[in-house]
Amino acid sequence: MNVFVAGGSGAIGIPLVRALVRAGHQVTALTRTAGKQEELRALGATPAVADALNRDALITAVATARSTHVIHQLTALPKDGPRKAGDLEATNRLRIDGTRNLIDAAVHAGARRFLVGSFAPLSPRSPVDAATELAAAAAIRSMESQTLQASKDGRIEGVVLRYGLFYGLEAASTVKMIELVRKRRLPVIRGDAGQLPLIHVDDAVGATICALDRAPAGSVYDIVDDRAVSMTEIVDALARYTGSPMPFRVPAWLPRLLAPYMSRMTSLRMPLSNARAKAELGWRPRFPTMNDGMAAMFPHAA
Repeated sequence: MNVFVAGGSGAIGIPLVRALVRAGHQVTALTRTAGKQEELRALGATPAVADALNRDALITAVATARSTHVIHQLTALPKDGPRKAGDLEATNRLRIDGTRNLIDAAVHAGARRFLVGSFAPLSPRSPVDAATELAAAAAIRSMESQTLQASKDGRIEGVVLRYGLFYGLEAASTVKMIELVRKRRLPVIRGDAGQLPLIHVDDAVGATICALDRAPAGSVYDIVDDRAVSMTEIVDALARYTGSPMPFRVPAWLPRLLAPYMSRMTSLRMPLSNARAKAELGWRPRFPTMNDGMAAMFPHAA
């Protein structure tokens, strides 16, 4: 396959490009940053530099790559992950306008399949209600609906993968959390009842590669661990595996006051199922639970 990865230098982009090259595919990786070209070449990919919001430049890049499969992983998030709703604004635009441009470019190039990496906590089933989160959820809905409509119209085979929250040592957000946990600067909420869908970034990559060939056109999958966990479970596990002091416990009103966006997102209850992905894609997470992933990340502690 000639695979075009839009967002090839991002959180999932780098490990995805690496895995696709290892699987024997010809890979072109799109980045907005010219300085990342050498890193992508070192992975075995052909870099393409363009802004996904520039429709003409994107059409040229996808056509030049003679792409047969296009994977949409476009984001513009802060390196350590979003901390406030405003951090999602640039990504919202990519998920609306960038998706439209990328679908047009894929169709123009004659690509057969278009995979989009969506985000389960802001998917159409997410119970968000604040205006800023609603804007992000609307962008996700637009990205997914554009992809599925293009598939329904017969323009291209569209597939949506709804990833849980990424974790792993290649995920900058996890690295930042480890730093904060070691300094005991990441408190947890007393009585935390959140149920967050997680996925190790390597398992997200594995599911994406499975979906390249096996996913029926127009399908949607939740790519998540076998069990949802609370933010308290995540932070406690990081403390145990890194040999750090256990985190402070604080009342729920404090993070709601100081960090309302993060408080709302981490208190979500979304116990999603990966059963369909397992059944139809033949995919199995290498790390079925967070503790399995943590044990691999910190083998000496395990």
